[in-house]
Amino acid sequence: MDNLYANLFLINNIEDQVNAIQHVRMIKEKPMDPFMLSDRLFVKSFRLSKYLANQLIEMLRPLIEDANRSSAIDLKTKVLVALHFFGTGSYQTPMGHSRFTALSQSSVSRCINEVVNALNHPDIFNLWVKFPSNIYELDQVRKKFYTKTRFPGVIGCIDCTHVALVPPSSNLNLIENQHPEYIYVNRKCYHSINVQLICDSDLKILNVNALFPGSTHDSHVWNNSSVLPLLQDLYTNGLNNIYLLGDSGYPLRPWMLTPIANPTTEADEYFNKQQMSTRSIIERCNGVLKGRFRCLLKDRTLHYKPEKVSQIINACVVLHNICITYNLPEFVDGENITDFGIYQAPLGVAENNDLNLRNRDLMMGRRQRQKIIQLLQNRNNREEI
Repeated sequence: MDNLYANLFLINNIEDQVNAIQHVRMIKEKPMDPFMLSDRLFVKSFRLSKYLANQLIEMLRPLIEDANRSSAIDLKTKVLVALHFFGTGSYQTPMGHSRFTALSQSSVSRCINEVVNALNHPDIFNLWVKFPSNIYELDQVRKKFYTKTRFPGVIGCIDCTHVALVPPSSNLNLIENQHPEYIYVNRKCYHSINVQLICDSDLKILNVNALFPGSTHDSHVWNNSSVLPLLQDLYTNGLNNIYLLGDSGYPLRPWMLTPIANPTTEADEYFNKQQMSTRSIIERCNGVLKGRFRCLLKDRTLHYKPEKVSQIINACVVLHNICITYNLPEFVDGENITDFGIYQAPLGVAENNDLNLRNRDLMMGRRQRQKIIQLLQNRNNREEI
């Protein structure tokens, strides 16, 4: 028995010495420059190309304090550490001990925080995430949608997706947590932020709303969106031939076309088919966003307070739009990802919940939808001749 304990002590002593040597080696060795990687491995580690990573570094330079002493972390390292976290969803400690950086967990956390704050700065965020602000821009988006989908009048597709987070503190106050913990539990029984996305036909995100807890209904998020009053004003001022496409979780309106709950004719069924086919663009957009920046996936679960999770979501949306603008190919590495956090609402939920059939907006929405049904049916009949 004494020999057994002696052997165990010897083994533990050897392991401690090996770990100490490796730790000293990691500190003494200069970390590898990530830009020496091949293009493929660089994108796999940081999701952006080398060119875009350099562009991002220069873009954020005015907003992030650069190294002012020999021991400080340089801007390039800060940005690459954050990109690696966004892309892989890896926990901070193993990422900080990678061959590219030799940072403590607290240093990694500070790097991520600085980059997230910079990407949320209005000068950056409003440059890369913006809904069309004039008639010309709206018309350009509408024409692209029609060219790609042949669905008339569409200026965006809308849906909500869920981003998982650890259960927030039960300490309810305006500084730490504005909502009770249970409000964050969604229909699939995990804590999340319900994120509303509106995208164009190129998968660029035109608007993001990441402010609401997971139990919030999609229609409530939409009713508190900055885009809704804009579309209402455009409709009031006579621009009544443009709209978003949403699922049945949204209320039917002249500016929001949803599927028909109970189609009774071939024309109704054809409209539903075309509407759903076009609307699938937002599902693909969400898949591309979360496939590239996997910290947003359900199984990664962000270990931050809700307010910081919202900022991380916004930061990833900015980076997503940069990738789309520069035609960076969709990131694929063979990992099987199935749950992107999008719920499909049963047909007719929001529309049937509006019991006031005299509601003017609802009636005008039905008229708008009927007009599109007839237009699509007429075109389909001509093509069959």
